[in-house]
Amino acid sequence: MIRRTTLCLAMTLACLFTAEPVAAQPGVHEADAKLADVRFGDGSSLAEVRIHYRTLGTPQRDALGRISNAVMLLHGTGGSGAQFLQARFADELFGPGQPLDATRYYLILPDNIGHGGSSKPSDGLRARFPRYDYGDMVNLQHRLLTEALDVQTLRLMLGTSMGCMHIFQWAEDRPTFAQALMPLACQPTQIGDRNRVWRKAAMEAITEDPAWNKGDYRTQPMAGLRTASSLSVLAGLAPMNLHATHPGRDAADAWWKERFAADVGSRDANDWLYQLDASRNYDPSARLDRIRAPMTWVNSADDFINPPELGIAEKWLPAMPHVRYVLIPASTQTRGHGTHTSAVFWKQELVDLLTRSE
Repeated sequence: MIRRTTLCLAMTLACLFTAEPVAAQPGVHEADAKLADVRFGDGSSLAEVRIHYRTLGTPQRDALGRISNAVMLLHGTGGSGAQFLQARFADELFGPGQPLDATRYYLILPDNIGHGGSSKPSDGLRARFPRYDYGDMVNLQHRLLTEALDVQTLRLMLGTSMGCMHIFQWAEDRPTFAQALMPLACQPTQIGDRNRVWRKAAMEAITEDPAWNKGDYRTQPMAGLRTASSLSVLAGLAPMNLHATHPGRDAADAWWKERFAADVGSRDANDWLYQLDASRNYDPSARLDRIRAPMTWVNSADDFINPPELGIAEKWLPAMPHVRYVLIPASTQTRGHGTHTSAVFWKQELVDLLTRSE
């Protein structure tokens, strides 16, 4: 049955716009998987790709010796698996008795290619790095699971933003791999409209900066990078939250100075360009009827990147009979696009999804 639900949850007022603390999670294991002979959709290849990942918990095996409690969490554009160690995510989900209790589940948090500790242009190849796309990223996630971690099935796949889009591609390419799916903050169709425009503007800001030098720069092309980072910050902004927590000119200026400095200071221009460009041919809309696993798809009403007034969910939900759609209403407590990592807003939906997918 297709249902559209809105949630109205009360929580202590929290500010999106300060540095996010990483929760102290005991038992986090970090490692690199080395995947050999990687071929990309554009025809290029690499002899080896490094995929960095984190795990929490211990794999459990069923009577046939297969890992039965694996959960994969997929991060957004420009992020890494460390995103899920933020207190507003991990403290709500990973503790004893919580929905993703790390004593019960084997949690896998990969850094996608081009991100975090995984292989990326800034390692040395620069603009000669293969021009990966979402299909390549999903294939590498599959190889990480099956070749490096001996995971042949997932109890749950949860992803935010780019990870949300990866889930739709997973669900169509490998309909039976995951027992349950929870994509947060994306649309199941080609990236267009405002979402494409801000990405295109950010990419062109980098490539039109003479200092970029076709990707062969010696120091960061800061003019282009500053513009691209400005667009990124604005795209993720939650207007009601910002107004409630930083009202007035001086407060807004102080917030901007801190938030922008943190964003631009964390970027490499080639890595950022590739991360944005990877979405160029994403479009799962033609195969949505291939989704078989129970799915709860969550968006938020104050998401600048995925505005609900476009009616995209209403257009495509009839093609997805196994999908429950949840729209979180905007408030001073939601975080715009970043609501995807504030588990308090959708935690009960995750509990319900795990129950109905038993």
